[in-house]
Amino acid sequence: MNRAAAKNIARRAVALALLLCLFACTTIAQPDTPPVPAGTEKSVFFLNHNGWHSGLAFRRADIPPNLLPEAVDFPSAESLEFGWGDWDFYQASHAGPGLATRVAFFSRGSTLHVVGFNGAARDYFTEAEVYELTVSGEGFRNLIQFISDTFMRESGEKPRPGLYPDSQFYPARGRFHLFRNCNTWAAEALRAAELPVDPYRVVTAGNLSSQVKGLAKR
Repeated sequence: MNRAAAKNIARRAVALALLLCLFACTTIAQPDTPPVPAGTEKSVFFLNHNGWHSGLAFRRADIPPNLLPEAVDFPSAESLEFGWGDWDFYQASHAGPGLATRVAFFSRGSTLHVVGFNGAARDYFTEAEVYELTVSGEGFRNLIQFISDTFMRESGEKPRPGLYPDSQFYPARGRFHLFRNCNTWAAEALRAAELPVDPYRVVTAGNLSSQVKGLAKR
């Protein structure tokens, strides 16, 4: 074989290797789950409880399969509301200023409070301000993933009875403190849903409401 033929074969080998590498990279880059089809917008309800606590609610049937296992704990509920907070303060029957001061700076853990309910959110939570938000299908999936990732499932701790007839407290991830509280968590969840919400401007539920009002469905 002459030198020109050898160089030609070498060039073809390099080109083939590059082509195979490109194909492999493209294959690896494919998402694990199929994309959410366009036009699959979902409704998410933001709840401002007395200006202090924020919650998020949506229809249980809208939750993507296997993405939020705790949904099966509420088989008779049409919708679920989620709120995050300090483990001790959220579950205390009489949470005084002393406990509030301690958890603001020295929280010992966090919890997710999940409420199952039927009917409209504003009819069930009669004392809360309720705003309906429309998010894209992909944004909704991101929201559910954010909430799902907040559960601390490996703790082995069983859920405890919640504040409402069909509700439970679950161990959760994240350190609670004065500047990262239930309202900040809700803002982060809405940001994950691709809504233009700034968690760094949120301390109270009122702070978050002021951002949500302009996005609410009228």
